[in-house]
Amino acid sequence: MLSRFVVPTMVLVASMFSFPARAQNTSRTPFPAPDPGAPPVDRSLEKHIDGWYKEVPAPPKDQKAAPAPRHDLSGIWEPAAGWRDGVQFLGAKEYPSDGKPEHQLPFTPLGEKTWKSHKPGFGTTEVPIALNNDPFDMCDPIGLPRIELFNLRAMQILQTEKQVMVFYQNDRTFRSIWADGRDFPNKNILEPRWYGYSIGKWQDDTTFVVETIGLDERTWIDNVGRPHSDELKVTETWHRVDHDIMELTLTITDPKMYTKPWNALNKFRMRLQPADFDLREMLCSPSEQAEYDKLVSKPTIATHKK
Repeated sequence: MLSRFVVPTMVLVASMFSFPARAQNTSRTPFPAPDPGAPPVDRSLEKHIDGWYKEVPAPPKDQKAAPAPRHDLSGIWEPAAGWRDGVQFLGAKEYPSDGKPEHQLPFTPLGEKTWKSHKPGFGTTEVPIALNNDPFDMCDPIGLPRIELFNLRAMQILQTEKQVMVFYQNDRTFRSIWADGRDFPNKNILEPRWYGYSIGKWQDDTTFVVETIGLDERTWIDNVGRPHSDELKVTETWHRVDHDIMELTLTITDPKMYTKPWNALNKFRMRLQPADFDLREMLCSPSEQAEYDKLVSKPTIATHKK
């Protein structure tokens, strides 16, 4: 029996009801049930456990946080409102693909044409999951900025004298952000990367601004297939509010696809976790993808064509 599905959009359905997504052998206990037809449950009773099955107690409601340390983002972080807050299954949190006029993106004609060529499993342009063309469903790397705009779960930040390293639970991957004053290698980057070329600098004692270019065009911006070109620039502003809370703002700039920059995340709050918190493993496995296609995708396509 297949213990875990690798397809991100399919796993997303599970995460909504609630498997901790992508390649987890056990669900978060004791709630919620994975059956969407199951009766509602009280989320406040859900235990929070890390990847080592260790329960993580909720912080006291009257806890007063210490001041933020200077030039320091290090630690293990999760969405402050709970891990579900980072799922973003309908696309970037500030601009979900829900049909509301205020969430329409400023596409250029090329951007809109490219978006319509994508076939996501969710959003206003969704198709049956078995018929989508999401590159993440083929176990391509999720890439930036989607690593922060879909299933943003736990992450660990480590700092050295020259770099800020971000390790993500989703896709079990990492990014290297150079903070030694260098510029980008070349404005005409010959080797695009899934996670791009990132440089960062401290704007003040608690605000770290990161710019990333040179991103591989095969990736999607978010879970509903928003596109990008080779001119995409991602700007992240990491602001440590106090010792326990950090805010992430993420801005998309791509003149080929969008007529103006837009904020995919705006002061998205992350909470510092205990130093012994263990990140779960969430990986795309080609063998499990093949098993999923055999058991689910191909039968669904066959039914669809009848």
